[in-house]
This record gives sequence, C-alpha cells and structure tokens, in this order.
Amino acid sequence: MPKPKNDILQGTLALLVLKTIAAQGRMHGYAITSHIQRVSAELLRVEEGSLYPALHRMAQDGWLRAEWGTTEKNRQARFYTITPAGKKQLEMEEESWARLREGVQRVLRYT
Repeated sequence: MPKPKNDILQGTLALLVLKTIAAQGRMHGYAITSHIQRVSAELLRVEEGSLYPALHRMAQDGWLRAEWGTTEKNRQARFYTITPAGKKQLEMEEESWARLREGVQRVLRYT
C-alpha cells in the first residue's frame, strides 16, 4: 500500500506561515512547523528544508520581520513577526486559496 502523502501543495506554504504568525504572534521556525502540524491534526508537515528558505524569502519581501531571541529552551533562534505588507499579502493568499479551492471542488463535483 502506498504511503499517504502530506506534502504541502506548492504555493500554500506562504499562506500557512503568514496565517500562523498573524494568529499566534512572534514565533521561531520550529514553533511554526509544530503549530501547523498540530492544528492540521498531523495532516500537514512542513519540512525544515522548505520552511527556512521560505521564511528568509518572506523576510526579504518585507512580509515578515526577523530578529534574534531566546526560545523557551534557552536557545538562540530567529523569531518572526508579520508586517503590514505581510498582512496584505496574507489577504491576497487567502483569496487565491479560496479561488483554487472552489475550482477544485467544481472539478470534483462534475459528473
């Protein structure tokens, strides 16, 4: 039996990260991945190899602000907060996701 895939659909990572930080506030990378996995009931997993380049890119694009801080386990980590530009981008990402979801639902309902 093939292993079920839980890879995140290309293009949804920014949506999930921005939504997580907008809802939860300042977070470091591991907390972001843990939150997404927990809230999705383990259906979604964000791999470090995808997350950290995406966080860097979103910070470069001005959607996130990054600063060094100390985790609850007393380790140094970069913490991310959403910027006003990130909030605007989140709104666009949510609209795009709604259109994609509607299109997929239409195809699945077609008989």
